[in-house]
Amino acid sequence: MVTFLVMVVIFGIAVSIFILTSGLQKIARNTIASAQSYYLAEAGAEDALLRLIKGMNWSSSYDLVVDENKATVGISDVIGGSRTITAVGDVGNRIRKVQIIYTINTNKVAFHYGAQVGDGGMVMGPNSTVMGNVFSNGSVICPDPLGKAFITNNLIVARNGKKIERIEVGDPDPLTPIDEARAHTCAGCLIHGELYYVSEGGGSAGDCVADEGIKVLPTEIEPQELPISGEQIQQWKNEASCDNNPSCIFSGDYTVAGGTTETIGPLKIEGSLTLENNAILEIKSTIYVTGNITLNQNSIVRLNSGYGSSSGLIIADGKIDVKNNAVIQGSGQEGSYTMLLSTNSSLDEDNAAIDVKNSAEGAIFYTANGVMRLRNNMEIREATGYKIYLDNNAKIEYETGLEETTFTAGPGGSWEVASWREAP
Repeated sequence: MVTFLVMVVIFGIAVSIFILTSGLQKIARNTIASAQSYYLAEAGAEDALLRLIKGMNWSSSYDLVVDENKATVGISDVIGGSRTITAVGDVGNRIRKVQIIYTINTNKVAFHYGAQVGDGGMVMGPNSTVMGNVFSNGSVICPDPLGKAFITNNLIVARNGKKIERIEVGDPDPLTPIDEARAHTCAGCLIHGELYYVSEGGGSAGDCVADEGIKVLPTEIEPQELPISGEQIQQWKNEASCDNNPSCIFSGDYTVAGGTTETIGPLKIEGSLTLENNAILEIKSTIYVTGNITLNQNSIVRLNSGYGSSSGLIIADGKIDVKNNAVIQGSGQEGSYTMLLSTNSSLDEDNAAIDVKNSAEGAIFYTANGVMRLRNNMEIREATGYKIYLDNNAKIEYETGLEETTFTAGPGGSWEVASWREAP
């Protein structure tokens, strides 16, 4: 009996040890499988990032196989400027999930006006029009004594001694909101709204007529800086050259031959950029040209589709010449534009820093230091510059989506990981 009892106790202890050991082994196997699943999910997430950054092929859902196990990777569409990457690792039915929020690193530029002008002011030929608001640090005039130019909304001219002359401001429709014009001095203008002139420094309303009356401002109207700083322009130049990486620098003049399509960027061109007739240039990231840019007839400049609703840009230290029938487009999505920016300081209208001879509804034009000339019977969405010169019948038709335009270095280098975590 004693022997039997001892054997029962020993058997019970043995069974307990077996169960405990088996449980510990199972826990160890589960822990190992779980860790393997997690690192498999991490590998899937990193693979997705590599594909996006390098522009490699990918599908909305694909499997990354490691040995006999796999991670299922999902990449969402761009929503609100970001993608969600989800990678699910599965080793022995032990599931671990990693989620990455991948966002576009953008610079916002606020274009609140159809035209914003620096100290050089704006010259408007007869029947030229700005459909939107205008703010200028210099005078806004129509030089033809027999002509008149039109601004459909508000006009503000800063600084004492500056004037508005032979401009019709506002919408005559009595059902529209009241528009206004503000300037130190007014001459020969018709204002469909209120006119404000500055009494300080001898300002006057002159012979101007205002439907809603004339009022006096006691002190000078304060000027505004142009919306893009020199520091921001330099940052974009650095992005184009990959911070002076030789792989992003082309030495000499760069020509896109007629009838061909080239996709470039980021790239610094140490020379001039020319698009021959019928050439197509697709921008994959910011382009910086130390010389001139010439877009010949029927040439096309467009953004790569990877920009989505963001905008891209080409910067030139030289002059930008947009010939007849040249086309400038965004990515194809609403709110996407291509900005052509010149830092050239030419103030000669016949040799302008930017000379646009053709309508370009998908473009924003910006001169940091020189004059921009918009030729006869052409139309653009927005113009900002030190000085702007509109020929007869030229038109700027402002689009409200430009109020907060986001510029990005491009589909590759402009993205950044906002968060990286394990998901439940």
